[in-house]
Amino acid sequence: MDVSIIIVNYNTKSLLRNCLISLYKHTTDIDFEVFISDNCSTDGSIEMLRKEFPQVEIIENNTNLGFGAANNKALEKAAGKYIFYLNSDTVLLNNAVKIFFDYWETNSSNSKLGAIGANLLDDNNNIIHSAGFFRSINTEIKDAIKDLLRSYKLIIPILKNVKLGSVPEPTKKYIGIVDYVTGADLFVRNDKFASFDERYFLYYEEADMQKNMNLNGKYSQLIDGPLIQHLKGGSNSSKSVIDFYKSISKISSFISCCKFQSKYYHNPIKLFLLKSIITIHWLNPCIIKTTCKYFSSLWKS
Repeated sequence: MDVSIIIVNYNTKSLLRNCLISLYKHTTDIDFEVFISDNCSTDGSIEMLRKEFPQVEIIENNTNLGFGAANNKALEKAAGKYIFYLNSDTVLLNNAVKIFFDYWETNSSNSKLGAIGANLLDDNNNIIHSAGFFRSINTEIKDAIKDLLRSYKLIIPILKNVKLGSVPEPTKKYIGIVDYVTGADLFVRNDKFASFDERYFLYYEEADMQKNMNLNGKYSQLIDGPLIQHLKGGSNSSKSVIDFYKSISKISSFISCCKFQSKYYHNPIKLFLLKSIITIHWLNPCIIKTTCKYFSSLWKS
């Protein structure tokens, strides 16, 4: 088996269908298998898969395990020489799997190659977030302060005119070494580095995996050739500020960033400051009914 393709699904039936249609349409001249690790979806995803894609192996998790743990469930069964972690909200526009496979086979003697990915596209084929740099504790603190102020602008009039700015979405194509490739299209060798740390529920899993690779002398890079749309990139922008900060994805992101900093950078004073800022943010009366249950997880992270 050349490649095992692993997709985590949680109530994304329509997106998953489109992803699989594109996958089977464009993937040729390669021996591959597809695993769907489903986190207890209730939108009919399982029924759709059984009816329309009987060739897919379904792993039915009895609860929402999160991203990393769900991927690991499929990894345990994967027979491929390589693993391709693919988001359900992606669409392949060409034979991307074969391009990734051929690139790695051509560079198989390079023991330092740890992970590869592509420049992801939005639905207008503009390049969007495809890779990132390992974030420092100072960057996390700075962004946490911005989030806190953005949240409290809703209830403190004096803050309403505060300009916080934002990081522009990358729009230029980049080919070369990066700190980490995003988990939306992550192609790795099926070895001891391919699994995720399950202590992360959502976000930072791919950064953690590739940080571990980096510490073991391996690197990640974006390559030319694969064309993949990531259709939900930036979708949070359509939410209200309150809904955004109450979402499990944003809450999990705060917790995961603390786990990542604690695991790799060991700066207890700044980590305490970061958690304190997040705590003050979560005490906002507009969101505390949702965030209150996560204080323990934050401080244990």
